[in-house]
Amino acid sequence: MAYTTIDKPSDYFETKLYTGTGSSHAITGVGFSPNWVWIKHRNEANPHKIFDTVRGVGKSLKSNSTDAEASNEENGYVSAFGSDGFTLVGGSTSSNDVNKSSGSYVAWNWKAGGSGSTNTDGSVNSTVSANATAGFSIVEYNTAGSGTQTVGHGLGSAPTFIITKPAQNTESWYVYIPTGVSSSLRLNTTAAAISSTPYAGTPTSSVFSINNGIIGGYSDVISYCFTDVKGYSKFGSYKGTGNVNGTFVYTGQKSRFIIIKRSSASGSWYMYDTKRDTHNVMNKELGANIANAENDLDGGDDIDFLSNGFKLRDASSNNDGNSTYIYMAFAENPFVTSSAIPTTAR
Repeated sequence: MAYTTIDKPSDYFETKLYTGTGSSHAITGVGFSPNWVWIKHRNEANPHKIFDTVRGVGKSLKSNSTDAEASNEENGYVSAFGSDGFTLVGGSTSSNDVNKSSGSYVAWNWKAGGSGSTNTDGSVNSTVSANATAGFSIVEYNTAGSGTQTVGHGLGSAPTFIITKPAQNTESWYVYIPTGVSSSLRLNTTAAAISSTPYAGTPTSSVFSINNGIIGGYSDVISYCFTDVKGYSKFGSYKGTGNVNGTFVYTGQKSRFIIIKRSSASGSWYMYDTKRDTHNVMNKELGANIANAENDLDGGDDIDFLSNGFKLRDASSNNDGNSTYIYMAFAENPFVTSSAIPTTAR
């Protein structure tokens, strides 16, 4: 039988490590022109910085904060998106958030579809930068003061994971999770899933729905939309076991980057990747909801990245026996290439 996947995931997602210079700095070697760039200072407690080509250069958001979008932020920003990376410059105060001299940084990069174009699929128009092959789109739109509206996302299949932030307002990041629309998580907090969600109804192949009673009356709302692509990206949930021989989660890929969040109770958004940690056991985590520097846990929240999934290696906050977790994972390599026969062997 035919098996369709992305044989070279690094054409669409890549993790890039770099050392800051404190001056204008062109980061190359990403492998494509990125449309979404998420940067974290690894060895200092500076905020996560998020940039994209739809909102435009110089405009940053912080995943660990409710802060509104900043333009040409005082502690450094992306001044240009290039064909193989991006350029960083210092702000009016420093370059510390993205480019401190001798600082150690990680940048996670996604390829969407350029600066975006008008999408009329929803009840309101949206600006969409979409890459249907990689199951990723960046969507910008305005919300009405009340009621429900639909928003076109451009993926051609229903999103299974959506991250939404009203960019111009002091407001949380709301995450639509694979367990459905009855609740959502907030990227900037440790809180469990809440029933007060801006998502209304199940997304379709062309639109998702927004409850304007939660984030109504805002301009420039930004949503990052994802759908599963076999062997390249996977969004799902699992139950913890509470023991050191922890849960195995099948993803159909050797992952490059994974985020895990306990959804049934309080817990941070743990971030792992194979550039910062090059071999199992993986324990160099960052938290999407906190500014803390990278933490080598030495047995606190250990995880193995396997050829076909990942496995929790201790009875930790990512493997509590009474808890449910959600995750998002992007591939380094598919478990089965497009020319091979698929298998679900562990």
